[in-house]
Amino acid sequence: MPRTDRPRTPAGRSSRDAGRTLRARCAALGSALGTLWAIAPPWVRHPFRWQRTPVPWPAVLRGALGAGPLLGVSVATGHGGAGVMAGVGAMLAGVNDRPGTRRTGIAHIGVPAFAGATGVLVGSVFSLLVPSAWWAVPLLFAVGLVSGAVSVTGPVLSAAAMQLLVMMTVSAGMPLPGTPWFKAGCFLGGAAWLLLLRLALRPLRRRGGPLDGERAAVAQVYDALADALEAVGRPGAVGARRRLTAALDRADEALAMRRFLHPRRRSDRHGAVLGERLATAAALCEAAVALLCEGRQLPARLARGPRRLAEAVRTGEPPGALPAPASTTPASSSFDRALLEAARTFARTAPAEPGKPHTVPAEPLEAAGPPGGPQPRRSGRRRGVFGPAGREYGLQVAVCVATGAAVAQPLSTEHWYWIPMTAAFLAKPDLGPLFSRTVNRFAGTVLGVLCFGLLTVVCSGPWWPVAVAVATGALIPVATRHFALQTFVITVLVLSFVFTAGDTQAAGARLTHTAVACGIVLIAGHLTLALAPGARVRHRFAGAVRTTEEYVRCALAARTPAPVPAAGAPVTAGTPPSTGDAQRRALRRAAYRALGEARVLADTAAAEFPSLRGRANELLPALAAAESVVDSATACSVRIANGAAPPAPEQAARLAAELADVAHRLETHGPRRDSGPRLQKSLTALDARLRATSPAGDRPR
Repeated sequence: MPRTDRPRTPAGRSSRDAGRTLRARCAALGSALGTLWAIAPPWVRHPFRWQRTPVPWPAVLRGALGAGPLLGVSVATGHGGAGVMAGVGAMLAGVNDRPGTRRTGIAHIGVPAFAGATGVLVGSVFSLLVPSAWWAVPLLFAVGLVSGAVSVTGPVLSAAAMQLLVMMTVSAGMPLPGTPWFKAGCFLGGAAWLLLLRLALRPLRRRGGPLDGERAAVAQVYDALADALEAVGRPGAVGARRRLTAALDRADEALAMRRFLHPRRRSDRHGAVLGERLATAAALCEAAVALLCEGRQLPARLARGPRRLAEAVRTGEPPGALPAPASTTPASSSFDRALLEAARTFARTAPAEPGKPHTVPAEPLEAAGPPGGPQPRRSGRRRGVFGPAGREYGLQVAVCVATGAAVAQPLSTEHWYWIPMTAAFLAKPDLGPLFSRTVNRFAGTVLGVLCFGLLTVVCSGPWWPVAVAVATGALIPVATRHFALQTFVITVLVLSFVFTAGDTQAAGARLTHTAVACGIVLIAGHLTLALAPGARVRHRFAGAVRTTEEYVRCALAARTPAPVPAAGAPVTAGTPPSTGDAQRRALRRAAYRALGEARVLADTAAAEFPSLRGRANELLPALAAAESVVDSATACSVRIANGAAPPAPEQAARLAAELADVAHRLETHGPRRDSGPRLQKSLTALDARLRATSPAGDRPR
């Protein structure tokens, strides 16, 4: 029987028209929301930022095997208090379980763990000797002042200072059985358990033999270099160059940690060879910066060389044939020479100078400078702790924590420590804008309390908190993508600890105390920011410009040029880099690092309330101009190394003096007198003069 199509009914046409109308309205609504999102101020958009990172499956496994099993052992043996303290130690160690080598993990986890154990000991002794909790107010103010100041020194010491403050607060107010030494030992044992998991659990397939983690870190430098070369002339070139600098810092940290943990292995062949390859990567990066400054898309062959070198570092095999040199400009000639020097380095299976540790100096300001170069200054960390930024950070944390402790005394006697503990996490300066942290903290706590309350209704028995601890411990490495998600996971995990310790009605109090702490931080924290809005950004920017000034002086100094090949002649590998070359490269990296830290701080300040950010958003273009100054100085240094005449000493001194003047204006003038656009104009003009210094065609006669 022949098939006939059904006639289209008015009802069918009506449903299709309704579907089209609905889709059109949804598209219009999405467009309107996108427009509103684009014009929304940064302090509104920042709480919704989400980091997109791959799932760290090894850390997820360690988190699942961390706090949960420790809590299970305590439930099985009837020692709930010891299990809670050990679980807290494992939880905080999981928060600090960052990507990196196994040896860097010892510092990232071990140093904060020792500080946290010290806080447990001090807080427990305080609770035994001092009858009134009111004495905690001046104690927390003093410790908060130190903790906030130390936050400017770096992530490891910042985490250690925060664990010291938080665990001292918890131990002073949380009633757990045991002596102070026993509780501190339980906390340290929990952190040591997770650290042991990190050291023991390795990938099933290891590539490259010994130093697999360090090899991966050095290989990432070559991969990041290849990515930066491929991005030249494209929109992502600046971001690729910044990722290259970060990869260099991570690799140097990995090798430095190995030397610190194994001081007797300084003559180790594998470590020395890997250090030479990192130094070679630094030389390649310096030559590549000159190519990046040209701004033209590069041939694909340039990126193939670093890719093959990265694979050779990972596997321990020879890199094979590298791209043939085709030098057309001083920048490409310098890169080809550095690539051939890398080929010679990779051809060696033993270090060129046995017994000497090869690496790139990471802190050039701590060592003696080259003759006629910049003189060493005080430690950057020491200047940061006792400088304006350290004082402001310390005051912010101290005021918030002490105010929280004072407000908590009349509100609650059993859980008074929750308010200052929450205030400590919120006031921590290096976790993001204050308003964004507060909103996300409250939202995550509400969701965590609701989720845990539902679990208490559905579940029964003594073992379900253990299962919750296993699940939430596994989620901690993933939850770092967003502060609200991290707060949700930690809230559920902490409530499972408290439930195991016998406090079954703590969820409601946790929500109330979090709301009070958020209100305190919004008021007290913003009052400290309002005293000098944007001052910490300008001080950090000024320090970065001072470091840039030192690098410019070193980069423009006269030195023996490398042999310049004739047109069409093959480029021969030069001599290994001298001490002056290593110092210059270390100064360049120090300048990039300081400017990067200032940029992160400016991004954070730009997302504060408009009355508190102090025009920090106007400094971002000026920071980009300062980074361009470092790039131009590197390109000029490469031209000088290829035979271009160095600038006259008077000209180099004038360029450095202009940078010193910019730093002085940042330190002494306010944002109204020297705004971001004015600073950007000065730095852009300086960059243009620096690019015109020692042109490529200027050869010594």
